Amino acid sequence: MSDISGHVSVGFEPVRDVFEENFEAGEELGAGFAVILDGEVIVDLRGGYTDRRKETAWSEKTLVPIYSTTKGISALVLASVIGTLENGYDTPVSTVWPEFAAAGKQDITIGQLVSHQAGLPGFADPIDPELWLDPPALAAALADTPPMWEPGTAHGYHPSTWGYMVGEIFARIAERSLGTALREDFCEPSGIDFHIGLPPSEHGRVAEVQRPKELPRMGEINAYKTAAFLTKWSSPRRVDSLWSELELPHANGHGTAMSVAQLYGIYANGGRLGEKQVIPEASFGALTRRQTMGQDLVLPFVTEFAAGVMRNNLGIYGPNPDTLAHSGWGGSLALGDPARSLSAAYVMNRQSSYLQGDPRARRLVDALYGCL
Repeated sequence: MSDISGHVSVGFEPVRDVFEENFEAGEELGAGFAVILDGEVIVDLRGGYTDRRKETAWSEKTLVPIYSTTKGISALVLASVIGTLENGYDTPVSTVWPEFAAAGKQDITIGQLVSHQAGLPGFADPIDPELWLDPPALAAALADTPPMWEPGTAHGYHPSTWGYMVGEIFARIAERSLGTALREDFCEPSGIDFHIGLPPSEHGRVAEVQRPKELPRMGEINAYKTAAFLTKWSSPRRVDSLWSELELPHANGHGTAMSVAQLYGIYANGGRLGEKQVIPEASFGALTRRQTMGQDLVLPFVTEFAAGVMRNNLGIYGPNPDTLAHSGWGGSLALGDPARSLSAAYVMNRQSSYLQGDPRARRLVDALYGCL
């Protein structure tokens, strides 16, 4: 393997040890792990390769898709404008997106939708999979779709549909796209190398992703899991350069471990990014408080959701139950711990079959908290 490079502050050497051990055990192709504590970078590690042939070393400039870990970042962008609505997250979606009222969905609130209570985890009936590469058309199809359960009575993870609906809601409120707002309001002013909607000029920096060899353990299969994950039309047929250029707030954020840790640092610091309050205090409180908790109808876990980001009910993101976090397909993870003003992110290009709690990431998080 290529050498491990980067920085570890004094006292956090065990984190580097675990990072190296993940490679030595043959569990990684390429990966990065970054931690920011009280505004100081205490860990910024990278190693391995960006390609299966192991010809190009992973560098501080390597980008990688983080899949659903993107959701926590998109939730921040939505929170930055939610205060322009008189009732905030309690606003019915149909107030800003009238077409969404079809098929009995007129009372679903934005808060319910972003916390996976809308009953739209996927399409029970066939659609053209090409719609996943046409966000406006896919959003319109969801607006016409009846919910699979009574909204607000239960929650079930919306792995892909979430992003199309959140993107549409944001655009209706802000009159610009979520990816544009992320770039203009968050990333460019602070020099953060993260993208929802990757410019073609950056494609050469993206790591090749090695897919998992096993299917995730879904538990007992039901209609909701089938619609979300298991039909021939539950995802696009291809994930390529076109996919990476689209703005898909649920899945195709591209960044480095450092850039993801910087953005999740907003959760760790009361809505601030550096010295700037990017999420108004009232909106930040509404963003981070619990919207729902219980047995997930799609994921085989008890899950707890705030307004688009997960709360740490399972303890896989460190010891603080108030930590805000998310995981992504294949193993990526990010967290913001407000009790310690600490954020961390793990990214990689060799995917595992874990839906949450990838052991590589958990060992790193456990080592980190063991040093505090």
